[in-house]
Amino acid sequence: MESKPKEIAEILLELEAVKLSPQEPFTWASGIQSPIYCDNRITLSHPEERKFMARSLMELVPDWEHVDVIAGVATAGIPYASILAHMTEKPLVYVRSASKSHGRQNVIEGSYEAGQRVIVVEDLISTGGSVLEAVEQLRKAKLNVSGVIAIFTYQLADAEENFRNAKVDYATLSNYNALIDQAVEMEYIDDNDLSTLKKWNKSPKTWNHE
Repeated sequence: MESKPKEIAEILLELEAVKLSPQEPFTWASGIQSPIYCDNRITLSHPEERKFMARSLMELVPDWEHVDVIAGVATAGIPYASILAHMTEKPLVYVRSASKSHGRQNVIEGSYEAGQRVIVVEDLISTGGSVLEAVEQLRKAKLNVSGVIAIFTYQLADAEENFRNAKVDYATLSNYNALIDQAVEMEYIDDNDLSTLKKWNKSPKTWNHE
């Protein structure tokens, strides 16, 4: 029986949600240049895979009875947060990256009460910057963040440090090592790609300057 991280990685590769571009790296909001991009939003267009992802995300939370609200991180975290809120019959809110310049200028959209326990849903974790900003906003609103769940993590050292400093636990369905191992098994990448991808994961800020 396949492990969950391997199974999720296989789905992402089969749906071509993983893009490789070592020669023209993708630039993240954090400024990091990456030879790989995992676009989990593609799973939303495939009903069976979407259903499997949602059920798997539910399993990351051991006791939904101790969750009062589900919070999606705008924008990619909102669809799965919405699905989970429907499946668990929990209230849904979502957190903007910045407050609106019009209307009520909310950062957090939806109804909630101070002291409620929140699970935060994100699609993937790179450095953790965007989701931890959302966590900070939720805490400012006096909500208790129980943890973060996501489909995928790049397993970067910066993310581990950032989550540790923020005192937030997180769990993901799959991870970078599982994805790379599965990509090799499926002949999705060759030896040169593998070398580049390992180098990037070890030194994401300097891998293409060596």
